[in-house]
Amino acid sequence: MKPYKIGYTTGTFDLFHIGHLNILKSAKQFCDILIVGVTSDEKVKNQKMKTPIINQDDRIEIVSSIKYVDIALPHIDNDKFEAYKKYKFDVVFIGDDYLDYPEYKDLEEKSLEKFGKKIDVIYIPYTKRISTTKITKEILHC
Repeated sequence: MKPYKIGYTTGTFDLFHIGHLNILKSAKQFCDILIVGVTSDEKVKNQKMKTPIINQDDRIEIVSSIKYVDIALPHIDNDKFEAYKKYKFDVVFIGDDYLDYPEYKDLEEKSLEKFGKKIDVIYIPYTKRISTTKITKEILHC
């Protein structure tokens, strides 16, 4: 039996690679149902100041096809209150590359305490040898 019923994570998942798969596979080991928010094209443009190579609908289709993912849907903003109201998750998964980001930690850990139920946060190891940024730079270099 897994320690959590419903888990929630988000990501861009552009140029899907083994690092993305590792996060989803690791998260699924902890929960019966894994819900994945795929970051919208507009949100990526606003936050990362770049346009995803693969559009949002295609990225959702790719992520929803991964056997570890039970539900893939658009992730439009960082409002975890709204996500919690809809999905009632028990745990949030975050790549450990965000471990030292105080504003991200506050958003994920402290803001959800408002519901009177502790929502656990599990940091999943980031696959350091690969990233969408590294892939993009390599392609441009060639």
